[in-house]
Amino acid sequence: MRLYRVVCTSLFLFVVSSLSAQLQKSNLTFSSLPTRWDESLPLGNGMLGAMVWQKNDQLRFSLDGAALWDERPMKDLHRKEFSFRWVEEQYQKNNYATVQKYFDAPYDREPAPSKIPGAALEFDTQKFGAVTSAQLDISKALCSVKWATGIELQTFVDANQQLGWFSFSNISDSVALQLIAPTYGGKASAGGDVVGGDDLSRLGYEQGAVTRTPHEMVYKQKGWGGFYYTVKVKWWYTGKKSLTGVWTIIAKGEDSKAYREANSNSYAVQLNAHTSWWKAYWSKSSIQLPDTLLNKQWYLEQYKFGAASRKGGPPISLQAIWTADNGRLPPWKGDFHHDLNTQMSYWPGYSANHLVESSVFTDYLDAHKSNYQRYTEMYFNTKGLNVPGVTTLEGTEMGGWIQYALSPTVSAWLSQHFYWQWKYSMDPHFLKTKAYPWFTAVATYLESITRVNASGNRVLPLSSSPEIHDNSKDAWFTTNTNYDLSLMKYVFEKAAEMASVLGKHEEAAQYKKILGQFEPFIVSSKSELMFAKDHAYTSSHRHFSHTMAIFPLGLYQWKNASDKPVMKATIDLLDKVGPSNWCGYSYAWLGNLKARVADGEGAQKALQIFAKAFCAGNSFHLNGDQTKEGYSSFTYRPFTLEGNFAFASGVQEMLLQSYQGFVEIFPAVPSIWTTVSFDQLRTEGAFLVSAKKENGQVKTVTIRAEKDGTLLLKNPFSASEKYSVMVTGAIQKNPDQEGMLRFDCKKGGVIKLKIP
Repeated sequence: MRLYRVVCTSLFLFVVSSLSAQLQKSNLTFSSLPTRWDESLPLGNGMLGAMVWQKNDQLRFSLDGAALWDERPMKDLHRKEFSFRWVEEQYQKNNYATVQKYFDAPYDREPAPSKIPGAALEFDTQKFGAVTSAQLDISKALCSVKWATGIELQTFVDANQQLGWFSFSNISDSVALQLIAPTYGGKASAGGDVVGGDDLSRLGYEQGAVTRTPHEMVYKQKGWGGFYYTVKVKWWYTGKKSLTGVWTIIAKGEDSKAYREANSNSYAVQLNAHTSWWKAYWSKSSIQLPDTLLNKQWYLEQYKFGAASRKGGPPISLQAIWTADNGRLPPWKGDFHHDLNTQMSYWPGYSANHLVESSVFTDYLDAHKSNYQRYTEMYFNTKGLNVPGVTTLEGTEMGGWIQYALSPTVSAWLSQHFYWQWKYSMDPHFLKTKAYPWFTAVATYLESITRVNASGNRVLPLSSSPEIHDNSKDAWFTTNTNYDLSLMKYVFEKAAEMASVLGKHEEAAQYKKILGQFEPFIVSSKSELMFAKDHAYTSSHRHFSHTMAIFPLGLYQWKNASDKPVMKATIDLLDKVGPSNWCGYSYAWLGNLKARVADGEGAQKALQIFAKAFCAGNSFHLNGDQTKEGYSSFTYRPFTLEGNFAFASGVQEMLLQSYQGFVEIFPAVPSIWTTVSFDQLRTEGAFLVSAKKENGQVKTVTIRAEKDGTLLLKNPFSASEKYSVMVTGAIQKNPDQEGMLRFDCKKGGVIKLKIP
């Protein structure tokens, strides 16, 4: 027993040491400060964000808050014609231009509703000399800057309080600070630039004022409808050689207890607590890849996930807490896009073992159900639950390209996150109180909105496939698209599964009956998934909406001989048609798709292109090909986050999969990755898995059960390899399937497989 403890302690120290090295190698390190806001060093705690960079020879912190929103109703959207039935009538009358005028145009024309920026804090550093290094230490979420004169800065956004801190050391004189308000006042431009961001002055605010006392500055800004926010910063000199300060943003108020009680002695205490939070976060999972580009990018994505999604805050929007600091509104208003963006942002959270941070998304959706139900009754004239595809902070519809902004299946895609949150945690309370009620409400809505045609199949009145044909009349289909079809099938399949687990067998039977009323997926003569009947994938497109049944939904599974030809042909066609109209997130999505068909080399290539061509030096996803080497015809640079997190998901899919009812280790690892490992990635069924491969051979696998349950594991060893099995709190059983290992586990049970 004593020897066992020594071995375990040594292993623990090795894992910690290895993780520390991985994090250090993944830091953002520059020889000078970035000079663009979207290349800055990002800090955040889910509610407050800061971007550290240099503007006009000044050190600048771009300050942001997740709750800073102009939530005025979208002008002219809620007219009497606002209904799905009316849209269908105009479609049939060939009067679709009126639909575009009423429901699409306002989003482009009006500056709000929109996410809005906070302020900026600038320091006069011209006497500091040249910057010699600027670094973001992701292990501590701590930014440091050093100057040639020996002056050093440390700054962080507090993981535990709604505060940002900064500390300068080795200064010889006072440092000039300025709190700079966004330019809300002034003459408004014509506007209408959704991608580049509208002019802030179009919001019509009276410019807020900054007031200053010797050691504090306060900026108060009034917004729309009585909303206002306050930015505060105060600072202290300790002796003659250090300057310490703290800032905060208070939405809908002027006071903050945490800010009020902060003092010159708080910095060290809060930094210690902040570092402890991040140490616990990083302990949840780790990877070690021989591909240094993918390895570093993965750690940077995990960092951004921890910085942008926190319990009690809103989920990750287009830019989360890093709103544009360029005098304009953020790209696409910084809103919540549910036709790909929010969903992709939470793809990696579950298997990366960050269930607390992932639950932010389902908590938010559940909290806004009443608003979604209002919208469902108003627009679709049904009971049940659908969600607008483009929403404000409070979940209110904003219009836009209505095939997606008002899509009939948005809530169906969002349902997957409730399923994942349950399946990866196996939390019975969550299943009973949140996941199943969500599914039942969505199923009620889908049953009501669909119609049974003469062939006995359920069809939507109008169907679409993001973002095929953009917002034209041709973007609507009178038969189900594969996109909508896959989502509807998914809802009823998973609703039946949940009902059975809860012992609601009559409800399960009803869901299965409805599931059986949907037609098969539309497949070409070459076994390729199509967008819709008579509409194949023939030209490059950024949104792989027709592949939903492969990934993320997993309705097609690689274990099934009948599914393999469709999966492979569909993905091969993406390669054949080419990437001319792809965005960065397209490559990230492709990485996930390739992993699902065990194409490790293909997944690696797609993810490498994403990381090198579509990301800024700080790892922010810029949508367009920044290398201009032909990876896409899009070469612009609007910053959004979904591509970043879809990338992380792709890496995890290469290392571990569990969607097929069994756990598979290293399912899509390139042959050149002869040495690769991961620790504590999570699977469906609430199992934590660690594995190591050396010299092309799987050496060790350790699996811990968080709940009672049966583990079906695809044997990671070849038939000729001899391996040992050690179990604690688990019983190995004869599997029903060849090539599988089965273990009946108790909570806390551990299974260890090892090559001697």
